[in-house]
Amino acid sequence: MNCPPRHSRRELLGRAACGFGSTALAAMLAGEARGERSDPLAVGVPHFPARAKRVIFLFLHGGMSHVDSFDKKPELVKRNGQPLPFAKPAFEFAPTGNLLASPWKFRVHGGESGVEISDLFPEIGSVIDDICVINSISGGKEVSHGPACLRLNTGDGTFNRPSLGAWTLYGLGTDNSDLPGFITLTPSLYHGGAQNYGSAFLPASYQGTSIGDGSAEFPRSVAIANVTPGRSRDVQRLQLDLLASANREHVERTGADARLDARIRAFETAFRMQTSIPRVFDLSSESKETLALYGIGEKPTDEYGRECLLARRLAETGVRFIQVNHSYPRNYWDAHGGLRNNHSTNARKIDRPIAGLIRDLKRRGLFDDTLIVLGTEFGRTPAAQGNDGRDHHPHAFSILMAGGGIRGGIRYGSTDEFGYYVVENKVTIPDFHA
Repeated sequence: MNCPPRHSRRELLGRAACGFGSTALAAMLAGEARGERSDPLAVGVPHFPARAKRVIFLFLHGGMSHVDSFDKKPELVKRNGQPLPFAKPAFEFAPTGNLLASPWKFRVHGGESGVEISDLFPEIGSVIDDICVINSISGGKEVSHGPACLRLNTGDGTFNRPSLGAWTLYGLGTDNSDLPGFITLTPSLYHGGAQNYGSAFLPASYQGTSIGDGSAEFPRSVAIANVTPGRSRDVQRLQLDLLASANREHVERTGADARLDARIRAFETAFRMQTSIPRVFDLSSESKETLALYGIGEKPTDEYGRECLLARRLAETGVRFIQVNHSYPRNYWDAHGGLRNNHSTNARKIDRPIAGLIRDLKRRGLFDDTLIVLGTEFGRTPAAQGNDGRDHHPHAFSILMAGGGIRGGIRYGSTDEFGYYVVENKVTIPDFHA
């Protein structure tokens, strides 16, 4: 019988050590392949290089009319008051009548691209060379606000799905551990609730942090969850340490709990936010020229101007996804009646701040790697509701995108001659998310 070769202790350890190294390397590479991070909010590496490092999503709640803003329809003017010459959608939110011409003229407001938009947005028109106007968004069949908001923000109007911000934070992580990676400013909880910025089946660490309640005092008065005013920092640190100790004992008894871990992280982040947030939200360091760029200190642009400037400041600090909501109940684009007054009033509030945001990002070198999105949950019917209104219309509407590698000064896709249905380059909500 042949005996196996004998090895000295040194030879055995040497060979085994090489094996340990290979095992460790394989484990590390496998972890990278699955995108695993010991800290779920640590900076991630995407599968493919991306131009955009962050997103500013400007959400207009209520349904801005595409045929009165970014989708010019001369045929509506020609056939104003006439019946639609083809069948309307099988299911509408409410009955509509004959075609209604836009009360606003469309024209070129600036730039060299020649893209026409309505007189509602002359300031946005002045920076249209930096913007891609997508006229072929199709939102499915959600004709009411709740499901339509959820579809736009999460991709599904029925089931609980992670929001755009949660997916972004999941994929890229955050550059600033003192602030949440996903912040939503003045969110509306009226349609779809917190699910609009939730994480669904993703870990709770990726859900959005809500700042502001839509009051006229925001952002001068800021309400932040888990931050307790009036107590010294040392006392709060002791309280959090005690709470963390109790939570660790609980985990030892019951096993790992992702929701509890996310809650612990939320308290710690909130504690650090007490130092970071006041600094970010303090606009006193901004120049008069910058404040004027956003329309801050002037009516009616002051409120939304402050929110857009805060979005820029949050982007500078490393926040991955900032959602700025122009939302219910005070700022609401739901023009079932009084279309002219509703859209004129709301447009005057946001036109200058949005154009100012684009200009400010460009001059600070942030535009090329910041994706700016201007969106609404659906458009509005080309046919009239009553004498001066339009109903909900998810079948075709417009969304604007700029920065982050987007080619500006172009239109993408088109609707029919009345703006009812998409006829070229349809973009579904999943397409838009991708």
